[in-house]
Amino acid sequence: MTKILVIAEHLDGKLNGATARAVSAASAVKPDAIDILVLSDAPDAVAAEAARIDGVSKVLTVARSENAHALAAILAPQIAKAAVGYSHVFAPSTTFGKDLAPRVAALLGVSQVSDVMSVEAPHSFKRPIYAGNAIVTVEVDAGSTVVATIRTASWPAAASNGSAPVEVLGIDATLPSHTRFVGLQQGKSDRPDLQGAPKVVSGGRGVGSKENFEIIYKFADKIGAAVGASRAAVDAGYVPNEMQVGQTGKIIAPELYIAVGISGAIQHLTGIKDAGTIVAINKDGEAPIFEIADIGLVGDLFKILPDLEAALG
Repeated sequence: MTKILVIAEHLDGKLNGATARAVSAASAVKPDAIDILVLSDAPDAVAAEAARIDGVSKVLTVARSENAHALAAILAPQIAKAAVGYSHVFAPSTTFGKDLAPRVAALLGVSQVSDVMSVEAPHSFKRPIYAGNAIVTVEVDAGSTVVATIRTASWPAAASNGSAPVEVLGIDATLPSHTRFVGLQQGKSDRPDLQGAPKVVSGGRGVGSKENFEIIYKFADKIGAAVGASRAAVDAGYVPNEMQVGQTGKIIAPELYIAVGISGAIQHLTGIKDAGTIVAINKDGEAPIFEIADIGLVGDLFKILPDLEAALG
């Protein structure tokens, strides 16, 4: 029997959209059941959101004060206990999932499958390697539990028309005491979340400075887009690293991606290859970004962006 346990990612009582994408990947396995596990100190609100995701059989909740913050060392032993009877354990390939899944796999005594981008069979998956330049098929022994992270950019979010039951799960797991929560530092923004936004505007080294990056923010606000950046822009100190898009940053798949002053290093292209429409603005007509762009504008970004903004009214 094929049963999949999807680990819910959430913050401040809200379910992360990456969870619905992990459910889409789980549905591709064609399992007998897909359950979502919510670990929190107060899981009710998150569980209610998870229960609405299409394809979910039931939502399991574990309420413990230790689960107030998503510490992998604390969550992993509970997930390993909850995974008994499941053939697969899926988590989104986000910072949360990448931190958590290896611990779960180790506790279950299995290898982890990373960045699943397609399902070939219940124990056969495709994932990118070499910065996305090659795709490899990974086969997992049929007798082993599959612990996998799901490349969220490769999967659409499952719809929210369901009404799965919510059940409280009692887990007797000894939790480690060597890890403790100190604090969470994160950028605050009224703009859409970079990883889930349908439109993203990113700036690169060509923007020139932290002060000049205001032109990116202004244009993004005009079209209701999230703001990203290349590694070069992050390394130069123009923006914080949570805005970085690419192999060593965030892998995204917006409907529209506008790259401004970004030359198009392979590491950056890896992070946007699943985008719907890619627009490149760069004064260098030979920049690699134009090789993958659907629309290319060669010229001075400080003239083109205001012109585009004016044209939008």
